[in-house]
Amino acid sequence: MLVDATDAESPIPWPAAYPEGYAVVDVETTGLARDDRIVSAAVYQLDARGRVQDQWYTLVNPQRDPGPVWIHGLTTDVLEGAPLFPEIAEEFGQRLEGRVLVAHNAAFDWSMIAREYARAKVTAPVRQRLCTIALSKELGLPLPNHKLESLAAHYGVVQQRAHHALDDARVLAEAFRPSLRLAAEAGLRLPLLACQPLTEWSDGPSAARPRIGHQSSYRGAATWRPSRKRPACPYPNPGRYEPGGQLKQGMRVAFSGDTSVDRELLEDRAVGAGLHVATSVSRLTSLLVTNDPASATSKNVKARSFGTPVVDEAAFVQLLSHVTPADGQPGGQAQGQNGTKGA
Repeated sequence: MLVDATDAESPIPWPAAYPEGYAVVDVETTGLARDDRIVSAAVYQLDARGRVQDQWYTLVNPQRDPGPVWIHGLTTDVLEGAPLFPEIAEEFGQRLEGRVLVAHNAAFDWSMIAREYARAKVTAPVRQRLCTIALSKELGLPLPNHKLESLAAHYGVVQQRAHHALDDARVLAEAFRPSLRLAAEAGLRLPLLACQPLTEWSDGPSAARPRIGHQSSYRGAATWRPSRKRPACPYPNPGRYEPGGQLKQGMRVAFSGDTSVDRELLEDRAVGAGLHVATSVSRLTSLLVTNDPASATSKNVKARSFGTPVVDEAAFVQLLSHVTPADGQPGGQAQGQNGTKGA
């Protein structure tokens, strides 16, 4: 359903279901891994039609090596006197609250923000995100690739300082507005995804890296990505999970979308209970865990096409406490990690 509203530039019918405001975000980080940190953040607040209302920028002391200085330009000396994330969390949150988070490759920006808030033991005030890459695909924009610079060039937006959070956020805000208008004119459903704030988080062993003030040995973001390769599941796949039943050791479980418990912690618990964590969905997948089953992620789409059973995170955590042993294993409830019941 459309409601008539007048825009100062050109009145067009505006979809009533569109969000009331957006927070266009860019964060620069020490790297790409789950335990990397934010070194700067910027937010452009936009109204319902994409008009700029406010802008904000801050440096953040990551309490460790700043990572790829040649990319973001933020050295140890620059960041040493910057506030820690817990010190800017409230102000950052005020600019996000009640708005859809918009970013280029929004899954990355959101994951970094969610982890920082989880470390600070504060809930991130974000409930939905919109990726401008996904929106560009929905609009069918004739882009040579999905880099921000290509989207900017398409709309004639000039980048002044690439990989500077404030300028990247400005560029994205200027490019998002015409995309939003095109979507409204076409009555397009925006590719919004639900955001599940992290409630449980633990930095891995690779978090123990040089801190601010120490010599850097960084040679590329990829070298910092911790290995998550696990041994093969020792149990045969017993088949699909039967709704209302119990999980069984050897079942193949896949995850899609955001989870309130850090994904790797959740996967570790599944492995500890004797389950096989799958990176994709196939006809052999026993169960898909997702808090947003209606979203169009590749795993959700495949699960629907294969008829794979789907449960949300809360139901899965409950099921983990009653995993039954694989055939040929001793009776009783499957043991979780550290010898505890469940996982």
